[in-house]
Amino acid sequence: MTGHRDAIVKIFYGALRAVDPYKATALHIDRILSVFTNGDYNRVYVVGFGKAVIPMLRAIMDEIGGIITSGIVITKYRHSTQAQKSDKIKIYEAGHPLPDENGLRGTREVLELLRSVDDHTLVLCLISGGGSALLVSPYDGITLQESQKTTDLLLKAGADIYELNTVRKHSSHVKGGRLAETAYPAEVLSLILSDVINDRLDVIASGPTSPDKTTYSDAINIIEKYHMEEEVPKTVIDLLNKGLQGLVPETPKEGNPVFQKVKNMIIGSNKMAINAAKNEAEALGYEATILSAEIHGEARVAARYLVKKALELKKSKNSVRKMCLIAGGETTVSVKGLGSGGRNMETALTFALEIEGMSGITFLSAGTDGTDGPTDAAGAIVDGQTVMKARLMGINPERYLQDNDSYNFFKSIDELFITGPTGTNVMDIQITLLDL
Repeated sequence: MTGHRDAIVKIFYGALRAVDPYKATALHIDRILSVFTNGDYNRVYVVGFGKAVIPMLRAIMDEIGGIITSGIVITKYRHSTQAQKSDKIKIYEAGHPLPDENGLRGTREVLELLRSVDDHTLVLCLISGGGSALLVSPYDGITLQESQKTTDLLLKAGADIYELNTVRKHSSHVKGGRLAETAYPAEVLSLILSDVINDRLDVIASGPTSPDKTTYSDAINIIEKYHMEEEVPKTVIDLLNKGLQGLVPETPKEGNPVFQKVKNMIIGSNKMAINAAKNEAEALGYEATILSAEIHGEARVAARYLVKKALELKKSKNSVRKMCLIAGGETTVSVKGLGSGGRNMETALTFALEIEGMSGITFLSAGTDGTDGPTDAAGAIVDGQTVMKARLMGINPERYLQDNDSYNFFKSIDELFITGPTGTNVMDIQITLLDL
């Protein structure tokens, strides 16, 4: 497995290099300078939030720090180690995937800064995955704890990012275009590293500077879909019902004047990453194929789909000796057990069970941000020997999977894929290497 493990890791890091937030931001400096030069601005503010915001901020300060007036950014704990100290920028570390008090304090300062703008202000908004949890300002009457509980319930129920963010947008002062409302009449230029399928602006970080396509009715339907009416805090349910009745304003929609002064630009995405993975695999001598950039749904179902594709190729009379199958996206896990893990490790464990005892298949599923769920691992690498190794050690992989405890399964057999924070975040990547 060693040779394939080395190759699969090289392919993964090749993908990451293509979505390096520093480089991606630096490529758009000329656009920012053009907007600044052609406008009548006497202040330039930077606000940012997400797991990749620190390298994005570094690019801004390295290239055009002289024109920046001040700013506030919020990132995940342990993600600001590469930050450069500046008297102009205040950095908060905060909780993810569940929001916390630090996120609340940081967001409060972001809002205070944006309330001071006028039409001679340019706001550079740096947005990346994780922003939904890190930029947190619950709507009036909802506590942070109630917001945390709602998010946790939806995550454990297996709600996808579209559903989760629909509810978040309708119980927040900053999501669903409401940050753009606060920043009006300033000019807002948002640089966005996408972590959602199809790069939907209204979904990335819950679309703080984008028109919202969803409604209070949609949010209520999601709560009902997962039969959570009695579990979601009453304050959240009451707010959604008031919104449905028109007693609370809807999130701003397409055509709202505030968006005439907003420019949203995607500077990095999962598609860019998996295209780079394909190039890296080919450079290593593999015939590479991209299966999909839209892997979603339950992690176990996705894993079985990927196994099926791999086995179909294994059985074919292909004259190519080595193949690489690449996929990207973001799955979900309906949590039934009490274990620890994430969607990538659950995908990898399911994949390992499906190929137990087979030769010539190596598989990696990992988060591009370097974290999978509330763990220190990005994911896991498996092959046909993974489950056999565990059984010889007296470990029951089915039991770990049933308890959603994939992290401890891979930890017990020393097969975790740990990268540390990567500084980027464009969903997940799955790589399968085949000897044909």
